[in-house]
Amino acid sequence: MAELIWGLATSHVPSIGAAMDNGKTEDPYWKPLFDGYAPAREWMAKHTPDVAIIVYNDHANAIELNMTPMFAIGTADAYKVADEGWGSRNVPPVAGAPELSEHILVSLVDEGFDMTVCQELEVDHGLTVPLSVYCPDPGDAWPCAVVPILVNVIQYPQPTAARCLALGEALGRAIRSFPKDLKVAVFGTGGMSHQLAGARAGLINEKFDRMFLETIETDPAALAALSREDYIREAGSEGIELIMWLVMRGALGPGIRRVHETYHVPASNTAAALALFENLPGGAGQPSGASPR
Repeated sequence: MAELIWGLATSHVPSIGAAMDNGKTEDPYWKPLFDGYAPAREWMAKHTPDVAIIVYNDHANAIELNMTPMFAIGTADAYKVADEGWGSRNVPPVAGAPELSEHILVSLVDEGFDMTVCQELEVDHGLTVPLSVYCPDPGDAWPCAVVPILVNVIQYPQPTAARCLALGEALGRAIRSFPKDLKVAVFGTGGMSHQLAGARAGLINEKFDRMFLETIETDPAALAALSREDYIREAGSEGIELIMWLVMRGALGPGIRRVHETYHVPASNTAAALALFENLPGGAGQPSGASPR
């Protein structure tokens, strides 16, 4: 049976990828951020998954805004890196895990999640930057295959935080029921607080961010109880991306250990963070206090 070994929550700010791609990680502006990643990267390099399930949002690169699915999953053998207007990142193409994707798809549909199926998909910085946060020097190939899961955090109405936590719980059950021996990690991406336009452009709410970093470990149901309006008011219009962290947290069991976290302001007008959790043996099931399906 497959084993879910760890979960990673990380910002997917495009300039983080650009800093890596252009050799700027030691520049004074970027060095504190990347120094904060170092302990997590060292630990993850020793606990390499066979497959990473990356929960992210497309930024109108592969999915146009005239048709936005609430939840989608990639089932392809491989995923090209998208050209976001300035050329695609110089990183390897992303290998898929179609057998696991199909298993997860069927399991989620059977649990009442009507998933859009992407048999072809180009992946943008929402997915490739978290992969680079995990593995900064992949060489010719990433160290694991990937199952992309996409969440609409762009267009109203976005899914509720409660629905995202429930999706994560169903995802965890799907992973654990996969009949082959695989080590799996789940990434929740985006955030933290930031707003890119409007009267509050540049908003960062460190108090809310630090509350979220603590509570996602100890009481994810409390975060699931927050409304869309709560997230946008407290974390900004783009801060609602944090609901994707709840998909990751829902997939983990109640028995987890925080391996490392780091919080940095700003990374391109964004509060950037990383939180890494090890899933402990016997930790299958719903997180403590998790919402029912």
